[in-house]
Amino acid sequence: MHLTRLDWIIIVVSLGITFLPAIFLARRAGRNTAEFFAAGRQAPWWLIGISLVATTFSTDTPNLVTNFVRTGGVAANWQWWAFLLTGMATVFFYARLWRRSGVLTDLEFYELRYAGKAAAFVRGFRSIYLGLFFNVMIIATVNLAAAKIASVLFGLPEVVTLGVAGGVVIVFAATAGLWGVMMTDTIQFVITMSSAFAAAYYALHAPQVAKLGGLAGLFAAVRAAHPHILDILPNFANWPAALSLFIIPLTIQWWSVWYPGAEPGGGSYVAQRMLSARRESDSVWGTMLFQITFFALRPWPWIIVAIASLVVYPTLGAIHQAFPAVQTNLIGDDIAYPAMLVFLPTGWAGFMVAGLFAAYRSTVESHLNWGTSYLVHDFYRRFFKPEASEKHYVLIGRIVTALLMIVAICFTFVLDTAKDAFNLMLDVGAGTGLIYLLRWYWWRINAWTEVSAMVASFAVSLGIFMIGRAGHPLDPSLALIATVAITTVVWVTVTLVTPPVDETTLVRFYEAVRPAGAGWARVRARSGCAPSPDSLPNALLGWALGVTTVYAALFGTGAYLYGNRVQGAIATCIFVAAALGLVRIVRLMKPGPEEVA
Repeated sequence: MHLTRLDWIIIVVSLGITFLPAIFLARRAGRNTAEFFAAGRQAPWWLIGISLVATTFSTDTPNLVTNFVRTGGVAANWQWWAFLLTGMATVFFYARLWRRSGVLTDLEFYELRYAGKAAAFVRGFRSIYLGLFFNVMIIATVNLAAAKIASVLFGLPEVVTLGVAGGVVIVFAATAGLWGVMMTDTIQFVITMSSAFAAAYYALHAPQVAKLGGLAGLFAAVRAAHPHILDILPNFANWPAALSLFIIPLTIQWWSVWYPGAEPGGGSYVAQRMLSARRESDSVWGTMLFQITFFALRPWPWIIVAIASLVVYPTLGAIHQAFPAVQTNLIGDDIAYPAMLVFLPTGWAGFMVAGLFAAYRSTVESHLNWGTSYLVHDFYRRFFKPEASEKHYVLIGRIVTALLMIVAICFTFVLDTAKDAFNLMLDVGAGTGLIYLLRWYWWRINAWTEVSAMVASFAVSLGIFMIGRAGHPLDPSLALIATVAITTVVWVTVTLVTPPVDETTLVRFYEAVRPAGAGWARVRARSGCAPSPDSLPNALLGWALGVTTVYAALFGTGAYLYGNRVQGAIATCIFVAAALGLVRIVRLMKPGPEEVA
């Protein structure tokens, strides 16, 4: 990609604008840990929603979608589309509960919900496991995508890209805190979404695609070469593919797997945003805006670019031939997305580079702030220095932010593709998701439940990995089912044979959170607490309407793009009806105590 003076001006101006929040909010972020890690619990719903979708729109996301489409067709996206079921459950069953809990991080929840050394162990262990190891792996996948993009577009070595980009991110994330990250996310969201639509538009004007006659001609040509690649639903005649791409994600994966941004019951940076909400209603509306934008707005521009890449670069060899300077270890189907960006004209090329860097920053900065909150608040403060000043913890947080990024850069050199990292994270978290759903609604879940699930999931995943390395690989679908089944048997058994959480802790938790349903009837009766203001039937209806609304929008858009106007009109009618019902259900939800006051 050749950048003109205009392109560089756009890049510099965009970068300068996104640094303004750091300049204006640095002093506020440094006041205390509540400001640095939770935005002072004053974030409005629209900022929560936009910040979340900007965080999950990273440089590796369009690469991952491109990899899915090129290797498994459009239907392969069900591997992440199925997570809408998880996300909408968070909106209606968990968003209000998280905000009521009043904790600073979702790991602090463990010592509110459980008691004793087991609770402290889970909090401390997960602060390192998630805040350091898991978080480093996630940031590394984003770094890998950035390195691939810079290699394709500018021929930059991986070490140069990571050094420059990592340095910028460290300065910002260590200065601005969550307020700065969220405000910057809003700006970066506009840049990234505009550049994504521009990439799709100009992909259709690539010489090899334009001669086919636009979108309709592209689809016809791709269908002729790959009969089922454009199908939104998988080809059920190919049962193994349908099982792994569609059936498993919709029946098992969405509730059983812990995956960042789509955790059953909410967690990680999603919980962080819910905890930063100024009211319960902001938590609900913010997470709903996130789900709608995440699943209904973002996918199709990326899918169009991926489909166009099949014509321009039909093989990996074609990509390597077009970009001979790219390191061989970086060549993969995921690199086809940045390879398509060379068709952007002057001006838009600079805007796209700014958008890709904005996507990179929004994700990495959020992960750094989230991971640092675990390492500082849930590990260092909890176990090593509990009586220090707030300014001390903020200073340590800034130091840890820099160190975390340096470790992630080092780990980046181990990875090959975004899809490999995606599958690895699914495997390691398999089988634990149901606990994160039930612990809010069943008093019998205890700390040993979570410990046993983490150990079992990791042990089974490691065993399957070692079997594969020994020359006997297990089908990914069977591996997931086996991991979920074994892990579930282990944690259910451990739950029933270990002592329950003491009644004082259970009553304290119920008084703070007030979950609905029969799972807390025993505790509620003994404590004499007021009943929950929530309605599980309304939450279930809201979940169903939310899922219907978003899927109707997503697949209705696809129908119109494919030229199926009747299907598009039907999807539009379903969308309107479900959306009206959705708004009504949310308005029926009773306000929290702080909103009444």
